[in-house]
Amino acid sequence: MNLVNSDWLSQNIKNKNLSILDCSWHLPGTNRNGKEEFLKERIPGAIFFDIDYFSDENSEYPHTLINKDTFSKKVSEIGVKNTDHVICYDALGIFSSARVCWMFRQFGHQEVSILDGGLKNWKLKNLEIENSDYKKKEISNYIAVKEPNNVKYFDDIKKNITNHSFQLVDARPAGRYEGSSPEPRPELQSGSIKGSKNIPFSDLIDPKTGCLKSKEDLKKIFEEKRISNNEDITFSCGSGVAAAIAGAAYNQVFDKEFSIYDGSWTEWALKNKLLK
Repeated sequence: MNLVNSDWLSQNIKNKNLSILDCSWHLPGTNRNGKEEFLKERIPGAIFFDIDYFSDENSEYPHTLINKDTFSKKVSEIGVKNTDHVICYDALGIFSSARVCWMFRQFGHQEVSILDGGLKNWKLKNLEIENSDYKKKEISNYIAVKEPNNVKYFDDIKKNITNHSFQLVDARPAGRYEGSSPEPRPELQSGSIKGSKNIPFSDLIDPKTGCLKSKEDLKKIFEEKRISNNEDITFSCGSGVAAAIAGAAYNQVFDKEFSIYDGSWTEWALKNKLLK
């Protein structure tokens, strides 16, 4: 997944073919609301992309991918065009923006990038902030060109425990993976899926800038976990958001596609009755 930095966006921000999306989403229990924060301050010209709205409202699991037609309809509502270069950012640096970038790629949108460091790095560089009334774009006629294919489901994960057809990597914090720290969704036990490896998403990000670490540092992290480009990789987390951060880092190192277990630990724990 392509990255652009704050300097590049600042220089190109008036390009009419850019659609800048504020994709900010926060974990349950943080008492933060991405939409409310967006209305107070944003990168100039940004549109709010509500991950929850762009998820399957009929699914019992958070952030389940919607189908091609629904994605097309909802993207049209926010005014993004097929010809736009979509720039995804979030308030934390790189968090939910990676998930949105991955979503657009799944539906066939090629010109889509993550703003490295997001709003955090943008503000560190003292670049322009918009805090006036939010102006919506005109409705477009966006058409997604394909259904998602780099997606794994519950049965795929269950079968993989015995057939080892891909490596599952869990991007949750180590305590949640090991079962020593609670899940943000209080009804779920923490723990891990058999055969998975753990690379906490926070290990991949520079805490000062909010940017992904250097390619060299990322490569070392994957090598320490014995992750290579010689096997198929699927990333998981709590609900499919942080998994995309690890996927973006993997893509930077190996320039290779990856899959996400869409239901992630929430689905796995609920279906296996790993409840408190």
